[in-house]
Amino acid sequence: MPTVQSDVHSLLPALLVFVPTGAGILIFLLRRLSWTREALAFLASLFCLAISIAASISTLKGQCLIALGHQLIIDSLAALLVLLVSAVSFLVVLYCPRYMRHLVRDAAIPHSTTESRLTIFYGWLMLFIATMLWACLSNNIIMLYVAVEASTIASGLLVAFYWDRRALEAGYKYLMLLTVGITFALFGCVLVYATGSSVLGGSKGLLISELRKVAASFPSTTVALASAFLIVGFGTKAGIAPFHPWLPDAHAEAPTPVSALLSGVMLKVAVYAMIRTVTLFYPSFPPVATFVLALGVFTMILGDLMALAQDDLKRMLAYSSVSQMGYVLLGVGLGTSLGTYAGLFHVVNHALAKSLLFLAAGAVMYSSGVRTLSEMGGLAKKMPVTSFCFFIGALALSGVPPLNGFQSKLALFVAGAEAGAWWAVILGIVTSLITLVVLVRAAKNIFWGKMPESISVSTREAPASVCLAMLILAVLCLAIGIYPQAIYSPLEKAAGSVQTIFTATADTVAKH
Repeated sequence: MPTVQSDVHSLLPALLVFVPTGAGILIFLLRRLSWTREALAFLASLFCLAISIAASISTLKGQCLIALGHQLIIDSLAALLVLLVSAVSFLVVLYCPRYMRHLVRDAAIPHSTTESRLTIFYGWLMLFIATMLWACLSNNIIMLYVAVEASTIASGLLVAFYWDRRALEAGYKYLMLLTVGITFALFGCVLVYATGSSVLGGSKGLLISELRKVAASFPSTTVALASAFLIVGFGTKAGIAPFHPWLPDAHAEAPTPVSALLSGVMLKVAVYAMIRTVTLFYPSFPPVATFVLALGVFTMILGDLMALAQDDLKRMLAYSSVSQMGYVLLGVGLGTSLGTYAGLFHVVNHALAKSLLFLAAGAVMYSSGVRTLSEMGGLAKKMPVTSFCFFIGALALSGVPPLNGFQSKLALFVAGAEAGAWWAVILGIVTSLITLVVLVRAAKNIFWGKMPESISVSTREAPASVCLAMLILAVLCLAIGIYPQAIYSPLEKAAGSVQTIFTATADTVAKH
């Protein structure tokens, strides 16, 4: 059912942007005090998590938090994404200190760094988190583009953090392809604003909450062109095929905590931007939804087939992320209430499971110094916690009960069946089986069999803080799978927030 929320002025949306931004600036200013960077990052991420929880509780009570003259907004949909970004970011920050300091202590490992560059890492990490939160909160269609582009710049510098040839090449490719791709989103946003402002008048044409009231009156040619620009632009950022070539290199060469954020939440922020903009045209222009559905199915198949061919652990996980974003588009492309609900459910579950897998991959690399699947083996006895967490993430992402991925994929398939899209359901089930083969094969290569000579016999479990971050994610995957009712309410309200777009547009169509 559509969600109706009452507007409440609040400082919380602004604080969610200003706190991590301020922390990032302070880390750069206090660079001589090296101990402050971890403390500031931890406190800022914890504060953002607390604010996100408070904001989510408010939206569950029927409130819509607004700030800066409706420029920032936390409705049920934004609250879900903000809480997800804040939670994953907090766990990544918890994971970082021991992992990143290991890169300073051990100059013999393939990727090492210096103490001074750790300050740069934490500073840009906080700014990256701030830009993602800003994108989730923005109700201004042009500022939405600006926030997404700002997250590209911040994350691009993190992708190139190691500053060697491979990292610089990956960072350059990342910035070049995403900047060109996201420019199409700018064209789409400007086109929507120009058309909307001619109806609404003045600055109201900038507000997404106002644009959805008049989207049905847009000319069909404008809708087709704007939708194409927005899907290509934000779809490039989301890793949607065929706009995904940047993703494997960026995820593979970035520091593992950054890879977890890129795959775990940044891709979801881009999909969120697509939902906020492209779905404006769903009710009055059904071909837009059909195209999104077809693109989602193509993406999930191609991503898994590419993952099947990888021997590099992080590249395999990166291609798997491409596939899983296809499932999200499948749900959103159905254009139904259940489809939207299932797509958002998979956004949550993929964020948890894929962040877990990347952090587990980082733990393996931390302890063994190896990331090639064919050069691994027998680590289960040496790293039991990491082994358990990796298997939980792999099975969750494959949709195996009783884990969370099973619940969201089941909801997606039921939504597809109800909508009569049986071809998408069948291809989705087949792709899930391929995902299971890809991830179980990787787990087998890493943790079973005989330990190769390339791995030291002194290899041991990752540090406690690294394991703690992974265990929290693993427990969440299990808990949501066993008791999914715990998140039904926020998911229903978030899906209902999207449905209000459909209702508003349908009402406009009826009046005409």
